[in-house]
Amino acid sequence: MQSRTGDMKDSGRSDEIIALQSADSGMQLGRALLHALHNAGISVLYQDREMKTVWARNMRPPWVSDTGVSDTGGDSILPHAQAERIGAAKRNVVASGNPEHLELSIPADDGVRWFQIWVDADHNDGGAVQGVVTTMVETTEQKRREQTLKTLLREVSHRSKNLLAIIQSIATQTSRYSDTLSDFLTRFRGRLQSLASSQDLVTSSNWRGAALRELVSGQVGRYGADPVRSLRFRGANPYLNPNAALHIGLAMHELAVNSVSYGALSRADGFVEVTADLTAASAGETALSLTWAEAIGANDNQPSEKRFGSVALERVVPASLNGTAKLEISGDRLEYHLVVPRGNFETD
Repeated sequence: MQSRTGDMKDSGRSDEIIALQSADSGMQLGRALLHALHNAGISVLYQDREMKTVWARNMRPPWVSDTGVSDTGGDSILPHAQAERIGAAKRNVVASGNPEHLELSIPADDGVRWFQIWVDADHNDGGAVQGVVTTMVETTEQKRREQTLKTLLREVSHRSKNLLAIIQSIATQTSRYSDTLSDFLTRFRGRLQSLASSQDLVTSSNWRGAALRELVSGQVGRYGADPVRSLRFRGANPYLNPNAALHIGLAMHELAVNSVSYGALSRADGFVEVTADLTAASAGETALSLTWAEAIGANDNQPSEKRFGSVALERVVPASLNGTAKLEISGDRLEYHLVVPRGNFETD
């Protein structure tokens, strides 16, 4: 009998210990969930059927005012239109027992804040709705990233169309002035490689563009010439926008190919001079004046009719940049002058 009484006492202590451990575990779980809500930026509000606040956790602006959560929750603190949307959703949940989800935009000092909101019914043991649980998660940064991505995709699409238009123009002009298919393929391939080289500079700058000196040096260096020896660049070094980088790169390609084939760069001691000046335009804005000059020599087999890429140099490039250009071949000197307005470059 005494043994049975002792067993009952031990059993009682065990139940008490288990109950204490369970309560302690519940408190630990509650604290852990509060930390999780805080770290994840999740706000939770519980209200009864009459929309009176029973409890709230991790409530932040715009769901709380300086004095805390109101009896009717954060709805009354919001602008009327947004408060009415949430209020209507809660009333629907109370009436139907079905959850509701909505996305909300709220005006803020630095723009617009976005939130995902879930409203769920709390059912009692009999299945009746006794309250609503509202969960609010801010998605402003995600929205901004999505908008930035959409903007970038539109920009990529726009630039891709521009690039395809440039390639189509190059193909047309190349075919028009090529005598054979082999001649066309050689010229067209070289011009595409020139575009690719300029495009690499544009892409590496996050689509900002390319520095003029780097662009010119790259195009001259593509044909085996050592830019340190064979290129003398003087003057300003503006930053060209992507469209200007592609077209001026194409002009430099045409000049470099001609020079390697017929001009100064066909000689071991030959060099070209590129000068960039920022001059005042007629409208009072700054324009870029770019000059390529080289001594072609009396023995160079320079074509007299300026056939090499002259259409690209004198028509395609300046027209694409709203500028003007002139190619001059006289005696023992070749000069190419290109003037483009400020919209094609920046100097800061």
